[in-house]
Amino acid sequence: MSTDDRIVRAREVYELAVFGGDASGLRDAEQGLDAVEADAALARGRILHARFQSAAPADPGSLPTEDPAELPLFERALELYQALGDTRGEAEALFWIGCLHQFIRHDDETAVPYLERSCRLAAQTGDKPTWSEALRHLGIAAHAAGRLEEARERLEESTRLRREVGALPGVASNMIGLAYIAAAQDRRADALTTLDEAHTIARTHGAHAIARHIEQARTQI
Repeated sequence: MSTDDRIVRAREVYELAVFGGDASGLRDAEQGLDAVEADAALARGRILHARFQSAAPADPGSLPTEDPAELPLFERALELYQALGDTRGEAEALFWIGCLHQFIRHDDETAVPYLERSCRLAAQTGDKPTWSEALRHLGIAAHAAGRLEEARERLEESTRLRREVGALPGVASNMIGLAYIAAAQDRRADALTTLDEAHTIARTHGAHAIARHIEQARTQI
């Protein structure tokens, strides 16, 4: 049922209860609106996350400022999805909470348990986009901890899932991480070949931000 359908249904149930004396549909209508609220909270949190990623820092060398509304939005979505028994939504909300702790707060210790739970639930429900995201960020955490082979395996599995769902800009993004891992394992030729392939994918699909990161990686490697 779509968002519009749930809102229309809530209006109809209200009228049945108030004018017709039939309150039997109120609970279902409330749950439908909970689903709408969860989806909206998750979407709004993602917008704030995108704004953080896109923001220029106030001062050179500093980082953008975290929006204090972002984490509560993801936590509210998680609470609602859990109450609704929506495992797929729960996995996505868990991922975004973990991503915030990792990407914005640089706190892998807090992030990894959320990412691991997200990965398990997304795998159970067959949600390949969320599954691939959780694997990617678990790979990033493993890389930061110096567990290079684990990081490589996580990113390769994430890349496989992204290819399956046609998320090719995401494939290019993962390949940047794989190139850094290859360089750290003294496989510099593999790293540069990987970046060449990633650049071709990014250029073909208009992933301009990814292309900039590829050039940065090429310079560092």
